[in-house]
Amino acid sequence: MGSGTDRAAVRRRRQLTTAVKDALRDLNIQLSLLNRRFGGRVELRDVDWTCLDLVNRHGPLSPTTLARRAGVHPATLTGILDRLQKGGWIVRERDPESADRRAVTLRAVRERNSELFQLFSGMNGRMDELCAHYSEAELEVIADFLRRTGTAGHESAEELIEP
Repeated sequence: MGSGTDRAAVRRRRQLTTAVKDALRDLNIQLSLLNRRFGGRVELRDVDWTCLDLVNRHGPLSPTTLARRAGVHPATLTGILDRLQKGGWIVRERDPESADRRAVTLRAVRERNSELFQLFSGMNGRMDELCAHYSEAELEVIADFLRRTGTAGHESAEELIEP
């Protein structure tokens, strides 16, 4: 009787794991759609928005660090940075600490963030409502799961980098 119960538990675990993966795929699609529509409103391409978000969250950054974090070739990054600077989203500043006088640091123009917050206000409000239905302990588990999922995604992306 135990082996039938064990097989049922294994099958149920596999089904739940598949349901989580499917939900993450659906989330990825919806967030990609949201980002494309958002980008269209502020005239940012998906990759531009990714780079801007990285500079906003982790900046100031060097172009080399940004290229690595965004997974883009440095030559491609030059065009992205040109568009972001022309749009008033970032500034390139000389790095006075660097021995290389050509060294540049990228800084987000924080004054522009209110435009971004306004566009994301619908999603932020919906996320606040959604989170209100979970206990603190559940939110801790969800946050941990999402951080670990992000790490798994990062590690998987790193594996795909061509040597």
